[in-house]
Amino acid sequence: MIQNRKKHIKKFMFTAFFITFLGLLTGIQDASAFYQDDADQEIEYNLYKGEVLDSKTKKPLVFASLAIEESNISTITNAEGEFSLKIPKAISDANVIVSFLGYSTRTISLTELSKDRNKILMTISITELPGVNIEVPQDAEALVRDVLKKKGENYFDDPTLMTAFYRETIKKRRKNVSLSEAVVNIYKTPYTSLKKDGVKLYKARKSTDYDKLDTVALKLQGGPFNALFVDIMKYPEYIFSPETLDYYVFKFDHSTRVNDKLVYVINFEQNSQVIDPLYKGKLYIDAENKILTSAIYSLNITDKVLAARLFVRRKPRNAQVWPTDVAYRVDYREKNGKWYYSYSNVLLEFKVNWDKRLFNSIYSMTCEMAVTDWKKNMAAEFPKAKDRIKTSIILSDEAIGFADPDFWGQYNIIEPEKSIESAIKKIQRQLRRANSDGGTSIP
Repeated sequence: MIQNRKKHIKKFMFTAFFITFLGLLTGIQDASAFYQDDADQEIEYNLYKGEVLDSKTKKPLVFASLAIEESNISTITNAEGEFSLKIPKAISDANVIVSFLGYSTRTISLTELSKDRNKILMTISITELPGVNIEVPQDAEALVRDVLKKKGENYFDDPTLMTAFYRETIKKRRKNVSLSEAVVNIYKTPYTSLKKDGVKLYKARKSTDYDKLDTVALKLQGGPFNALFVDIMKYPEYIFSPETLDYYVFKFDHSTRVNDKLVYVINFEQNSQVIDPLYKGKLYIDAENKILTSAIYSLNITDKVLAARLFVRRKPRNAQVWPTDVAYRVDYREKNGKWYYSYSNVLLEFKVNWDKRLFNSIYSMTCEMAVTDWKKNMAAEFPKAKDRIKTSIILSDEAIGFADPDFWGQYNIIEPEKSIESAIKKIQRQLRRANSDGGTSIP
């Protein structure tokens, strides 16, 4: 069974690989049709910007959720706690629900928000798990098993068509060097279905500062699927299969509140007798309905040789490459009593030791995806194979370079970090300069 687990990790964990420097931006054909009508795309929007902060420390809250009450519209704060929320002008008197793990949920009227520089302060909410209460489960592992069994009751049981924003960011140490973004359609199958979700690329763009990449391009294979497969409730076999659950130790931690509901926090880690690399982290479970609302976890990569085999597909001959951190996060949201995948984030950090070089290189790659809108897929429509992106996609090879700026203004995307935004502008200036010198025109 342990050997099967190794094969399982190799097959399903996303992989990254290094290739030698090949050139500047590469283009693609236009992406396929979006599920919204053309008329819907021309709707005018109000744009609200700001940041979500801890009320005491004033530190930014990363991945805080902002959702329009009684709608499917939502977004997420970026790594600096900043948000950009686009709302159709037809919605003028709605409330914005702001939530973050371990903090009290806030409800703010749109009339209270300005168009820019909003500062939303959140207060910590900690609830101690009662010591003696017959309603409180005593067995953490049994609770996890129960949550997995109840996914058919608690999560979407209809085919759903989701709009999602996906981003890949590459940093060399702390400096951003590459950014790829896409808007995708997710054809989400019911949580009880064994059929995998389909993904259709709608629009994509990228920017890369190759001068900072040591003449090496770091690329991530799998694109949006890397984020999608972190949906534990849809794909439990990637972390908690019926067989591998026995390899973990589960323990209760302090409980908390999410959206003003009591949430059990369960710590898990691999059994000390298990040698193969598994996961450790925290599960956030709605106490009343036994629903997984969030999970934050990481992969055991203490064996760097094995870790390198799991994640590095290709590399330069004169370099040793291995991951130093592999971490995941997934969040779910509730609508009309049913829960669904709303956001996930994956972090890969690599160390590169070059032959005959005194210093090594540290790269980190983050991919994240946020569902910004959805509707029931009434006809259970599923894209044809030729229209679906493959799990082997490399988004940075598929993205067109900053074409169609009007399109990006219409959809909710995660606000870029300031440093990323500066890098994008720098690349655009370089391209314009090259064009004025007789280079290829920018579409």
